[in-house]
Amino acid sequence: MTRISSWLMVIIVVVLVVLVGGRAISAQDKYTLKVPNGLAFSEFKGYEGWQTISVSHNGEMLAVILGNPAMVDAYKAGVPGNGKPFPDGAKMAKIHWNAKKNETAPGQPLVAGTLHDVDFMVKDGKRFSDSGGWGYGEFEYDAASDTFRPGTAADKPPQGNDAKCGFACHTVVKKQDYVFTEYPKR
Repeated sequence: MTRISSWLMVIIVVVLVVLVGGRAISAQDKYTLKVPNGLAFSEFKGYEGWQTISVSHNGEMLAVILGNPAMVDAYKAGVPGNGKPFPDGAKMAKIHWNAKKNETAPGQPLVAGTLHDVDFMVKDGKRFSDSGGWGYGEFEYDAASDTFRPGTAADKPPQGNDAKCGFACHTVVKKQDYVFTEYPKR
């Protein structure tokens, strides 16, 4: 190999390392995000592997509702139907996707398309005593930039800008300890 081609190879490798490394550095760490005066994304690290509680379809959205072990154990013990509240430390995550039709599958079912947002709930009676013991957080996803941001009043549906953002809606299920989602038969 000649001296020029060796230097050219070194330059190409350096350029590739800078380009790939720069992209990795610029990628968002969603776990640094926090709802003002409220929940941090990092409080739900690992939610992607939690057990499925239920699924939902609402308008143009599909969702899966996941629960951490404390949440799932409480459901299995009969909460909230047994009149007991969910324990502190119980957490839920609701992942919304824009629904799309699977044109190639029999019956053309609706399936998850692009990610829309991720909602979180955590039971902590001391921290969230003024919102039924629950803290809420909603993080909107932007596919173009592959980033999340806390929800705002400009979003649909509008989100309050604190950990009580979901409380107003959830008061209608106060008798279910402020939780809409039921644990269906398996």
